[in-house]
Amino acid sequence: MSRKHRPPLQPHRRAVALPPITGQEPTADLLHQAFPAFAGRNMREAFRLMQKSVEEGFTIFLTLSGAMTPAGLHHSCIIPLIEKGLVHALTTTGANLYHDIHRSIGYQVHEIDPHGSDLAYRQEDTVRIYDLAISNDILLGTDQFIGGCLKSPAFQKPMTTAELHHELGRALSQYEDKHKVPAPSLLATCFRHDVPIFCGAPQDGSLFLESVLLSIIEDSFKFRLEPERDVLQMAALQLVTQRESQTAVWIVGGGVPKNFTLQGEPTLSQIFGLEARGFDLDLQICVDVADNGALSSCNAGEAHTWGKTSAECVQTSSVYLRSDVTIALPVLSHALLGWLKQPLVPRRLMTRLAEAERLVRAEVRERHRLR
Repeated sequence: MSRKHRPPLQPHRRAVALPPITGQEPTADLLHQAFPAFAGRNMREAFRLMQKSVEEGFTIFLTLSGAMTPAGLHHSCIIPLIEKGLVHALTTTGANLYHDIHRSIGYQVHEIDPHGSDLAYRQEDTVRIYDLAISNDILLGTDQFIGGCLKSPAFQKPMTTAELHHELGRALSQYEDKHKVPAPSLLATCFRHDVPIFCGAPQDGSLFLESVLLSIIEDSFKFRLEPERDVLQMAALQLVTQRESQTAVWIVGGGVPKNFTLQGEPTLSQIFGLEARGFDLDLQICVDVADNGALSSCNAGEAHTWGKTSAECVQTSSVYLRSDVTIALPVLSHALLGWLKQPLVPRRLMTRLAEAERLVRAEVRERHRLR
């Protein structure tokens, strides 16, 4: 084909022409201008989708896996995003919430040589999370704090993980206020902003272990988790919010938190028989490759086949950023918080949890009565 008869490039194509970096650019501008291709382009696209979530009023569900609270990313990234009204529901691991408590009750996590002697670390009562050190005294002190909370009257009933974490957040918030703790915990922050915290595998984490002991030694201990209601509450929140607005899922790290959040949609459509379109925007930061069949790395297109994401999401509003979270999240958070002109009004979804649950129960009963 001759040059003069060659069809024009599609109008959405962007010329790769980068201005020199001066060192004076806001991080948001840097992401738009200096990340042209490959993984860098996906970083740019992740930021664009974060901006879109905010500008268009999406309800944002954040999932968080990996040892992020020992690494301090809750203080540097997640809590500032919550305080600015950018996160409306959170799903994470019991481990992240357990390690979230340490600093608020007077302990510190330290950096350590990941190539040091693990035999020596064990002898000095130090546990290691790659390059982070936590002493056994910290674990025992945290266990004692959790046990004291769980024995109080507020916990002597069946609860979902969102209800459990809200009450723990209340207790930790009171403790932080009393002791003038300078940096709030993730649990207390979510309590203060009524952000529900879900956990898809609570028994796979130290936060739950103290309740196992109490169930054995305390006859008056009535706390129990209700996994069926846990799944119902997540699905119900997704249904009521997607009827009011578009919904986004920001997936930080994959794992159980990702799947527990995304399974809300097939719960609604496949199991309950209700109409649900799936998330309208899907952003994921994870280091895993997609071709091993694991859920941690599956993209929005694969999720769409399960009804977890909408067709429009797959076509225009999804990105898989293959990067370590500890690299990507601070950069994206800095850019987003620097770009944000003013805090958003909190959605306070925790206050709507019971109402959403009642609504879905009623709709499911009506549908199955008429079947």
